[in-house]
Amino acid sequence: MHQGNQTTISEFLLLGLSNQAEHQKPLFVLFLGMYLVTVAGNGLIILAIGLDSYLHTPMYLFLANLSFADISSISTSVPKMLVNIQTKSQSISYESCITQMYFSIVFVVIDNFLLGVMAYDRFVAICHPLNYTTIMEPRLCLLLTVIPWVFSHIIALTHTLLLLRLVFCDSNTLPHFFCDLAPLLKLSCSDTMINELVLFIVGLSVITFPFALILFSYVCIVRDVLRISSTEGKWKAFSTCGSHLTVVLLFYGTIVGVYFFPSSTDPDNRDKIGAVLFTVVTPMANPFIYSLRNKDMKGALRKLIYRKKRSPFNTQSI
Repeated sequence: MHQGNQTTISEFLLLGLSNQAEHQKPLFVLFLGMYLVTVAGNGLIILAIGLDSYLHTPMYLFLANLSFADISSISTSVPKMLVNIQTKSQSISYESCITQMYFSIVFVVIDNFLLGVMAYDRFVAICHPLNYTTIMEPRLCLLLTVIPWVFSHIIALTHTLLLLRLVFCDSNTLPHFFCDLAPLLKLSCSDTMINELVLFIVGLSVITFPFALILFSYVCIVRDVLRISSTEGKWKAFSTCGSHLTVVLLFYGTIVGVYFFPSSTDPDNRDKIGAVLFTVVTPMANPFIYSLRNKDMKGALRKLIYRKKRSPFNTQSI
């Protein structure tokens, strides 16, 4: 650690997505709209699942958790960015920055784990339909719901504790719209080798294990579906996992597109693009994917809207 000209950092400055004054109002309107759509869309999915007893199944339990994680994910970064734009302030306190980083890690990791859990659920439903209720018993469903949350907090806590040992000297300017781990490591004047090593190993594991589970599940699903003789049967089997597969392709396609394909984009802009896609675009897209492609979900949403129309304020007394 550098001990010479060390200063105490009490706050960081978030430069946001653009430093141009004329871009601030359009960015505010755009991200406020995306935030409201995300919260409303995912909130409706949670409400519809909670109120419709037909959807009280493992698949929709996991979907409700995914929707809650998506609302939480976008809420860790966008509200603070909107406040900073509105108040023309770029500051965030050291404690708030660390807290924001912690929860941003939690919800991105939980999304990844839940996609793996949902793939396993589809594998059991399609490959072992007669034993589905036996295999996906309430105890296992509870475990498959709780374990991802526990692991995501352990991972976030590991990164946070390793970050707290670092020293931040004179520079406190983050070229980002929220406190993300990678730009914070670049800002430190300490030796970050251990942090970067843990980030690489844990990050690789977090991506690899759920992806391997998803890949295994869909290989088995495709193998079993191709054995079905009727075209209608094949289509019905594939349609039950169409929404999940679309979300998986969006999530992992983002990882591949942003971090694996060579690009002329500088690392800071690449990190910002990746963060926007993970924390804003994907959470906003998920409810549309599930509501537009899932017949049961569309039915539950119609019931919810019809129930609101028939509220006590709209009914006549008998």
